[in-house]
Amino acid sequence: MLSVQPTVEDDVLLNNVRLGKYTEIKAHSILEETQIGDYSYCAGYNQIYAADIGNFCSIATFVRINPGNHPCYARVAQHHFTYRRSLFGFGEDDQEFFQGRMGKVVTIGHDVWLGHNATVMPGVTIGNGAVIGSGAVVTRNVEPYSVVVGVPARKIRMRFSESIIRGIESTRWWEWDHDIIRERLADFNDILGFIKKYGHRPTTGG
Repeated sequence: MLSVQPTVEDDVLLNNVRLGKYTEIKAHSILEETQIGDYSYCAGYNQIYAADIGNFCSIATFVRINPGNHPCYARVAQHHFTYRRSLFGFGEDDQEFFQGRMGKVVTIGHDVWLGHNATVMPGVTIGNGAVIGSGAVVTRNVEPYSVVVGVPARKIRMRFSESIIRGIESTRWWEWDHDIIRERLADFNDILGFIKKYGHRPTTGG
């Protein structure tokens, strides 16, 4: 059973990573310069770099987030010897190249599902409740509660109507504590009842 302490399986590399409560990182994953919110998980064989990931995110096997790009247009050679210089005895690594990658953080909202073998390219923002189809390559920002598929990824539909999306968003259920979620668990199966019970109508100025 998961706990407030993150669960990290064998053969996982974590470099400057913050993991929230009830998180799970399965085997053969590499995470660097990343923070992952409460209850989110990686299903294994994931590579994630410079990402800010929200609560309750489901990251399937082989998902890559913020993969490195080769300087294919800016330099004579595409090979990484031009920036990973120390590997080949060519001196110090090109820190400017790596800092440029750090400047393209991927931001993923709450309750996002990333399907098997999806790739999220540098600098992309994915909104709350979105679904990223298996094998998709996400090159542009993704609207909250939308479903995107393909290469490059494109929106095929919305999960809910605008009014339902507003209702779900108003509950901010992803901020509830563990005991509250357990107490209200059955309500998650009834969308309209959930919104009616826990949603908040916007106030108007007067």
